[in-house]
Amino acid sequence: MSATWAYFWWVILPYIAMAVFVIGHIWRWRYDQYGWTSYSTELQEHKRLKWGAPLFHYGTFAAIGGHVIGILIPKQWVEAIGINEHAYHLFSAVAGLIAAALVIIGVAILATRRLFVPRVRATTSRVDWVALVLLAIMVGLGIATTSINAPLGFDYRETISIWFRGLFAGDANIALAQSSPIIFQIHAVAAWLLFLIWPFTRLVHAWSYPLWYLWRPYVVYRAKKAGPPAEPGTGGRKWRKIGVRY
Repeated sequence: MSATWAYFWWVILPYIAMAVFVIGHIWRWRYDQYGWTSYSTELQEHKRLKWGAPLFHYGTFAAIGGHVIGILIPKQWVEAIGINEHAYHLFSAVAGLIAAALVIIGVAILATRRLFVPRVRATTSRVDWVALVLLAIMVGLGIATTSINAPLGFDYRETISIWFRGLFAGDANIALAQSSPIIFQIHAVAAWLLFLIWPFTRLVHAWSYPLWYLWRPYVVYRAKKAGPPAEPGTGGRKWRKIGVRY
């Protein structure tokens, strides 16, 4: 790869993606608040949704947590609390595969739901399909990197992680990023492409987590069972012998 293309993929593209990510969310919030929603389709179909949505969301939260620990937290900090390289590698491999499996199953259920349920398919825009495809690619690449790295034992915390944190310090080390296996490099580039289109999809609802639910008053539901009416002869047995007490 030439120096120009390397600079584009590892410096220019990340900064463009971050700028579009921030400015796009601000623009969307100012001019499209009515569209700032997940466009819930539970009324159109709920049997698949009740399985696909929890699997996808819980798996995604676990995957995000793993990326935060592996990329944003320096290796020295993790080792300072007593987690050595072997323990970290074992935990990240097992937890990463479990999270990836949950996400891929959830994405598969949600994707087939949007493909084969006409009412749900009608509410899906083109950019939503692009986001769904990129999510599927990201998940596939995540499974591939974790599976390949399980026996390889490549320590991405000394390459990709340092390059990523360097972006925020204005000192991105391109050589470290390029020294990682190609599957890691493709995974990183796909992530920036996803961030690039994020503000223009329904993924924006991720920032609208209803924290106020934690302190809102309880909603009390009272069941009311139907009883026989007070008028004689209109409830219970409709017909009875004359002279028999009701």
